[in-house]
Amino acid sequence: EVQVVESGGGSVQAGGSLRLSCTVSGFKFHDAALGWFRQVPGKEREAVAAIDTIGSTTYADSVKDRFTVSADNTKRTLYLQMNNLKPEDTAMYYCAAVPGAMVRYCSDSNIKINYWGQGTQVTVSA
Repeated sequence: EVQVVESGGGSVQAGGSLRLSCTVSGFKFHDAALGWFRQVPGKEREAVAAIDTIGSTTYADSVKDRFTVSADNTKRTLYLQMNNLKPEDTAMYYCAAVPGAMVRYCSDSNIKINYWGQGTQVTVSA
């Protein structure tokens, strides 16, 4: 059974930091393209950051130099360190996975995400 479980969301003031975690099971972690997406009500889900199977990363322009995505293969966990948070970062954050070395970045356009987490809410107040 595949499980994708996020944690670490919460409420912070602008300028603060949060670290999201996503622990997965049920597929090979080391050959999965993993990433973070976010969504606010009434808008489409957008890619935030992604990591490929060799540790290369890519970010949305809006979060570059503030967010860092990383993966710990031994813990089967994906992380998103978010610094200098802004009110516009407020959203539900979702972990995404595409197993089987099928794609490089799961955040690329037209990639079908195989597995989503349930989401974790991040709220940033001004």
